[in-house]
Amino acid sequence: NSVYLGASSFSARAKATNFDDSKLLEAIKYAKLRNVSVHLALNTLIKNEEFEEAVNLAVKAYNIGVDAIIVQDIGLIKVVREKFPNLEVHASTQCHNYNEEGINLLKELGITRVVLARELSLTEINNIKIDIEKEVFIHGALCVSYSGCCLFSSLNGGRSGNRGECVGSCRLPYKLIENNQ
Repeated sequence: NSVYLGASSFSARAKATNFDDSKLLEAIKYAKLRNVSVHLALNTLIKNEEFEEAVNLAVKAYNIGVDAIIVQDIGLIKVVREKFPNLEVHASTQCHNYNEEGINLLKELGITRVVLARELSLTEINNIKIDIEKEVFIHGALCVSYSGCCLFSSLNGGRSGNRGECVGSCRLPYKLIENNQ
């Protein structure tokens, strides 16, 4: 009963065919006619010089009827909650949702759903007792690095996985070399 999608910027799927302004409006209208909610992913790291652009995208999404925004950046969470107190804001898995302390903080900031870190085991997930809606990925890129913490792609391929541009460095075959042998 809901879909999540990315706009042309600030989506962790930067290399995907995301939605420009007109396609985003069209998708929201299409979903609303079918009683499906739309969650916009604004779930990448945001640089200082991009912050206003990210806020403007959130404003635009709100104005055309998005039901929720999925966010990584704490500053963006704060601003969106202030501007739109009735808009659902979900904490992306990129927010490092590993423990009750962090999830409590997000709840205090007005987050209504947390997408738990995909690295958590079922036992660890069950041990999170915070009264907040929880979501868990059961499939995906199967990255061997921690969600939202990878520097390997940046170092090895010049593209940041934390900004949706992962080159998949962790999936390549490697050989351990010890003592230059």
